[in-house]
Amino acid sequence: MTNIILCGGSGTRLWPISRSLMPKQFIKLFDDKSLFQLTVERNSKVCDSQFIVSNTEQYFLALDQLEELDENKNKYLLEPIGRNTAPAIALACMALDKDEIVLVTPSDHLIKDESAYAEVLTRAHALAKEDNLVTFGITPTFAETGFGYIEANGEDVKAFHEKPDLATATSYFNADNYYWNSGMFCFKAGVFLEELEKYSPDIYNASKIALDNANIEDMIRIGHTEMLEIPEDSIDYAVMEKSTKVKVVASDINWSDVGNFDALYDELTQDNNGNTRNDKLVAIDSKNNLILGNTRTIATIDVDDLIIVDSGDALLISKKGSSQKVKQVVQSLKENNSSLPNIHLTAHRPWGTYTVLEDTPGYKIKRIVVKPGKRLSLQKHFHRNEHWIVVSGTATVTVGDTTKIVRPNESTYIKMGEIHRLANNGMIPIVLIEAQVGEYTGEDDIIRLEDDFKRK
Repeated sequence: MTNIILCGGSGTRLWPISRSLMPKQFIKLFDDKSLFQLTVERNSKVCDSQFIVSNTEQYFLALDQLEELDENKNKYLLEPIGRNTAPAIALACMALDKDEIVLVTPSDHLIKDESAYAEVLTRAHALAKEDNLVTFGITPTFAETGFGYIEANGEDVKAFHEKPDLATATSYFNADNYYWNSGMFCFKAGVFLEELEKYSPDIYNASKIALDNANIEDMIRIGHTEMLEIPEDSIDYAVMEKSTKVKVVASDINWSDVGNFDALYDELTQDNNGNTRNDKLVAIDSKNNLILGNTRTIATIDVDDLIIVDSGDALLISKKGSSQKVKQVVQSLKENNSSLPNIHLTAHRPWGTYTVLEDTPGYKIKRIVVKPGKRLSLQKHFHRNEHWIVVSGTATVTVGDTTKIVRPNESTYIKMGEIHRLANNGMIPIVLIEAQVGEYTGEDDIIRLEDDFKRK
């Protein structure tokens, strides 16, 4: 069985800790592991391999975190743009043998009862072998309005229901044949594709063309033009709500999609006053608060039932129970062309990381870390000069036609428009301080001439 892991999604309801370039599935919130890593560990016990579907940015995040788990036997399919779950699953299934049974899972769910999970997967696998499309129905623990529901008759699916209002959700909760729609599936790759071709032929045909024209080397890279031609739709709308082969397995597995801060609060360790544990917290007569932030000391006095999230460049304060509205904050920021929904002060790149230390009109200062054996793209800038000061490690720096070694406490200067590159040929990370000076210091002022990671 192959685990298809869907890495799409930006987790906007967990802003500001989740950003589009560092979404919630890659944030290490649980014993220094991410939801993505927990997903891989959990499913590697029952699946023979992982097939990771992501965009380019998430691919490099996934690669780094898999290296930490010593998991390096995985397939990858990179989408230039997201077209929802139906195309993502279709492309992955088309790259597999038609008789391969796949377990399709999001990368950002938490499942704590792994023994019950293993039993559920055993039943799903048996149903999938009989050419059924299997979905997993989570046994509800309260009347939730943020999830879709599955109405069942035993293992037969009677209907899928959209996110309900509170009264309807309460009626579902009080019944014994309604389940939360988990977004997890199990089926033979070929059976799913047959049903997709039958009920959504436009998605099937466009996906087949995209895969036939893909760049397949060490991974599958779908072309941008071909991806745009695939209609955007979810697997539920495209197949599951139309097919007569759908079965549901009731799943009481201690599941959470960790979809907002209220859900996250329930999963984090709390002190005797119900505040989430935080070494930077000074809480005076404060109870039942979710407080996240590891950079600055956070002090609270006489406050209860709050959500306080400090990410260094943004501060969120909300009442518990209102965290669904965080999406409205993100939308407002996007309307004002803010970069805050997209990137943290520390940005992860395939070669390492950079952290913005100061960003003021006219100049920007960064701390850059380059991993051993990695190098930045061969590039130039039109609007800024750069000054690099090496703090530790040994940098190989190319400026124009000249390549030289720059050691700790040494520096180099790159004039505006000069072609340059930074490489780490050593055994330890390079740490350097970069000072950018110019009228414009945005991240899009990079012209890549050559790149090891095939970025544009």
